[in-house]
Amino acid sequence: MSSTSSDVTAEPAADAPVPPRALPNGLAAFLVFLSSGAVLVLETVSLRLVGPYVGVTLQVTSSVIGMALAAIAYGAWFGGWLADRRDPRTLLAPALVLAGIATAVTLPIVRYAGEVLRGGAASAVLLLTALTVVLPAALLSAITPLVVKLQLADLRRTGQVVGKLSSIGTLGGITATLGTGFILVAALRSSVIVLALAAVIGVTGLALGVWLRRQAGPTGLSAPGRVKAALALLGLAAAGLTAAAPNPCDVETAYHCARVEVDPSWPQGRTLYLNSAEHSYVDLNEPNHLKYAYTQWIGLVADVARPARQPMDALHLGGGGFTVPNYLAATRPGTDNLVFELDGGLVELDRRELGLRTGPQMRAEVGDARVLLRGEPGDSRDFIVGDAFGHLVVPWHLATREMAADIRRVLRPDGIYVQNVIDYPPGRFIRAELATVKAEFAHVALIAPPGAIDGEQGANFVIVASDAPLPLAAIPAGLKLLPERAELMDEAAVTGWVGDAMVLTDDYAPVDQLLATA
Repeated sequence: MSSTSSDVTAEPAADAPVPPRALPNGLAAFLVFLSSGAVLVLETVSLRLVGPYVGVTLQVTSSVIGMALAAIAYGAWFGGWLADRRDPRTLLAPALVLAGIATAVTLPIVRYAGEVLRGGAASAVLLLTALTVVLPAALLSAITPLVVKLQLADLRRTGQVVGKLSSIGTLGGITATLGTGFILVAALRSSVIVLALAAVIGVTGLALGVWLRRQAGPTGLSAPGRVKAALALLGLAAAGLTAAAPNPCDVETAYHCARVEVDPSWPQGRTLYLNSAEHSYVDLNEPNHLKYAYTQWIGLVADVARPARQPMDALHLGGGGFTVPNYLAATRPGTDNLVFELDGGLVELDRRELGLRTGPQMRAEVGDARVLLRGEPGDSRDFIVGDAFGHLVVPWHLATREMAADIRRVLRPDGIYVQNVIDYPPGRFIRAELATVKAEFAHVALIAPPGAIDGEQGANFVIVASDAPLPLAAIPAGLKLLPERAELMDEAAVTGWVGDAMVLTDDYAPVDQLLATA
């Protein structure tokens, strides 16, 4: 028994849906590169946007990264879900335009919500970072699966298409991260970066919509007039809200949202705010006027460290408003003040607004204090002041035993190191930092308000350390003359108060966690 067979080519049914045409490869790559890069630009700038309200701590950084990753995950999932149910060509342009509007709206949302959520509470940090990044990042993350769906015309090339577009998206993110961190943040205000990004995304969406409609012909893609009008109104509303939103910065440097306010009770007084935190007070007429208690304590230690008006070789880790360097220059003429300040923009602001005059005996070196300290010769300084903060937190790498050892190396044998620390009950960080300094210096004391020592309030603490016996005898009498009550904890009392607190090292320094009040 035999049978005959013939090759039969199956024809698609007349009513079978026609798969959407793929985009040109260059256009597809551009859309994926742009959308992926825009997410990382927004993520990086978000740290600058929320910093004035909730600080720049490890928790804030982790929240921004976590919220951005959540937005990427849900945006990609939702974009893929839509791509399987609608023609992606009808979704790409609206998604980009909406992402541009959502990016622009980020500014007023952060500025209005930030005023309400100001502070470091975990709930406030999470909510503010979510409001900042989730919606625009989710919309942008939906672009890649829409483009991938369009490009999968041949299932035999699925791996190649997905792999290529994924790598392009990753390259977009890398380029955006490096470009934002090294170039954009240093050259432009955060608001300019956000609005420019919003404009690029929105214009790309509009241009893509026009091109797709032309490609589709008169019966192809078309958006109802009401949709266009609604998008236009949203864009105008975003611009209006941005213009009306409160701006916490007079000057935006590479590291800080900064402003200087005139003291209403003294026309020559100036208060420097960094990321909305009161940071320094400068009296333009009286450089020896120290307003804040912790600066008075540092000044008192300097006053008893050497005979009156004797010049010193002083090194300052952190400049701020240059209050303490100016005090030493005024009370000890001839003192060599070298200031390590991370933020060059802040130094320029000090020159313009706070009367800073640099010269041979008042030098400012811009850079990280830990890095610059390594270049200092040993036994070269009489007095070192540690007063560097990221918002209200001592940067962890400036709080370790290795850092204390380098400070000890630079100090002369009878030199004194004073360090300003902020902590809150139950005081875990100040105890750890005291233990860390004690691990390197033979003599360590502490100045702080009684309520802070008793664990009743947050406050500034000033650590005083040296390899030589400390000149403590004159300090209690000097503290009694100051307006804010403070106590000196001598070396024996410090040892008992510190107890078995951990010594912070470069390998393990959980500063942010120690500062948590929970």
